[in-house]
Amino acid sequence: MKFVSAKDALAKIQSGQKVFAHGSAATPLHLLRALQDRADDLKKVELISVSTLGDLGITDSSFKENFYFNSLFVSANVRSAINEDQGDYIPAFLSEIPQLFHRKILKLDVALIHTSPPDKHGFCSLGVSVDVAKAAVKNAGYVIAQVNQRMPRTHGDGLMHVSEIDAMVEVDEALPEVNYRDKVTAVEIAIGKNCASLIEDGSTLQVGIGSIPDAVLQQLETHKDLGIHSEMFSDGVIELMEKGVITNRNKKRHRQKVATSFAIGTKRLYDFVDDNPQFAFLEANYINDAYVISKNPKVVAINSAIEIDVTGQVCADSIGTYQYSGVGGQMDFIRGASLSPDGKPIIAMQSETRSGESKIVPFLKEGAGVVTTRAHVHYIVTEYGIVNLYGLNLKQRAYELLRIAHPRHQEYLEKEIFKRFGSNFI
Repeated sequence: MKFVSAKDALAKIQSGQKVFAHGSAATPLHLLRALQDRADDLKKVELISVSTLGDLGITDSSFKENFYFNSLFVSANVRSAINEDQGDYIPAFLSEIPQLFHRKILKLDVALIHTSPPDKHGFCSLGVSVDVAKAAVKNAGYVIAQVNQRMPRTHGDGLMHVSEIDAMVEVDEALPEVNYRDKVTAVEIAIGKNCASLIEDGSTLQVGIGSIPDAVLQQLETHKDLGIHSEMFSDGVIELMEKGVITNRNKKRHRQKVATSFAIGTKRLYDFVDDNPQFAFLEANYINDAYVISKNPKVVAINSAIEIDVTGQVCADSIGTYQYSGVGGQMDFIRGASLSPDGKPIIAMQSETRSGESKIVPFLKEGAGVVTTRAHVHYIVTEYGIVNLYGLNLKQRAYELLRIAHPRHQEYLEKEIFKRFGSNFI
């Protein structure tokens, strides 16, 4: 295939069409900038994506008649558009998003993807983001690839032949980078230590990105033979692999490999995964399948929350009616870990928000979304301790959660709990 300009490649897109945009560190920023340049020619183009990274001028309110963002996970760069009148949010488990494409529930006219250059056999790689992109490519009527020599070639499901691509646009751009390693606070270190105390040698971990996952990983240097089966990972995993802590030798699925669907981090991470057979980048409907997850031993799934009510309902995607993120893979891994032999599903969070409000609350905010139900929740971890709600009644849960709330909120919470449930005598 010959390379064409972004302008020529995008000329195929017409008003009213549904366009998938590759996500995370594979966000096709060059193509999206060129699409923005076509704004005067387009009306009501629907952009469908999961999480995206990088500056997106196309989200500016001046383009609200041209582009509409139908997001399966709300990342920071589209958050304002989603919460105003320029977009909306589709609640869906990450494991089920590929089925939305395969079953044509979400029909795709065009897919904008970001790949490595083709090898001598004509195969490109979807690189650091296979997740739902492979399903999008299979179901889009027209596929446009941003081909970047800096995109790692990854092993797994992400290989695709140039014959599957309708237009190729050559770029030479650094991937978006994210680094939380230097942002870990003393509170998060305390949370990390509490989580690490629950992790046994030989466990299989699901860890995401952010200060808390990084804090957990920093506390695992004395552990042995850990494995990774996670929808995504970041730089902290590399350090533990180099130190021999993560070996993946005890896993039942993809033994001696990190099994994942996407990765976000720094250039060091992107270089490390390039053509590295220690990593298998697989589709999200497989990686996030609770049955597949549960086949690994001692799965520890570590996820976070925006707030938790005293009965154990976990809100992780919204602040009241304000859509902050999405369902993602939290429930997939909470369920998978709970079914794993000696598995431990964990919700780990700071006890307070940045503004000093308690994240353990009598009732979720009006309009808040429940991502993990109180029937699915097990371990809750804050900097003040660990509780396991599994098998407890509502009153017991409330008084257990009171123990790990921030001390300055405990008197208020105790009054609210007593008002609802009575004394803690059982």
